[in-house]
Amino acid sequence: MKNEHLLNRRTLLGVAGAGALGVLAAPHVRGEDKPTTKGRIKQSVCRWCYGKIKLEKLAEEAKKIGYQSIELLTIDQYKNVKPYGLTCAMLGQVSISNGLNRKEFHAGIDKELRKNIEFAAAEGIPNVICMSGDRKGMADDDGLKNCLTGLKNIVGFAEEKKVTICMEGLNSKVDHRDYMYDHTKWGVELCKKLGSPRFKLLYDIYHMQIMEGDIIRTIQQNKEYLAHFHTGGNPGRHEIDETQELNYPAIVRAIIETGYQGFLGQEFIPRRDALQSLAQGFRICDV
Repeated sequence: MKNEHLLNRRTLLGVAGAGALGVLAAPHVRGEDKPTTKGRIKQSVCRWCYGKIKLEKLAEEAKKIGYQSIELLTIDQYKNVKPYGLTCAMLGQVSISNGLNRKEFHAGIDKELRKNIEFAAAEGIPNVICMSGDRKGMADDDGLKNCLTGLKNIVGFAEEKKVTICMEGLNSKVDHRDYMYDHTKWGVELCKKLGSPRFKLLYDIYHMQIMEGDIIRTIQQNKEYLAHFHTGGNPGRHEIDETQELNYPAIVRAIIETGYQGFLGQEFIPRRDALQSLAQGFRICDV
């Protein structure tokens, strides 16, 4: 999710030889905006990782690479992306710390979710985002009960509009040290208790690698509760190539084999040229 980490663009020549440049290049384009891809999984770009690039420029370049979405956008930001033929796989920019686990935030979250769900339904956007919130001394069981109460008030509206509310799991070990939904089991339990096809989980591969590992088995065993995925190289949340420990081609193949029809959002913070890294990430996941 969003942070204020700022990055300097660096030339690829400092980190890769001529052979690596071919790997990082965008897929071949036959005609304007018609990249050659396998297309077995739809890919999206998380806006916050590329904040130094003007949104319209990011949309133009992402489309050329083969991405179908830029996500974690406000309604107004989406309106700037739409003319480029892109959707927003996950709508919304929300507080990480002040989430549904505290009843005092329910009214505000409910209002924002209703607005985003209404807009998403009109635009054919599949998902809107929400967060559990930080513990702040609260027991996980109590937080789950409070989340359940808040979601019961809104999930019927999501069902009516055919839009899925997604709660994202984050790591509480490195990046978000007090965040409550930090293990898949907790999120799955919330899904089971709510019992709605319009509430599911945003499974962030980077965050869950830090907290529990066993990524492919977890995806396979909980596939009915997972509506969206995010990437990120570990350690460091940078490029998803051979410089980190996760085998993304194998992970994406496993996701596809579950019958998943949704989006995979690239949410890594590039250390190299941002657009070249986006092209590389796309190719790695286009299995």
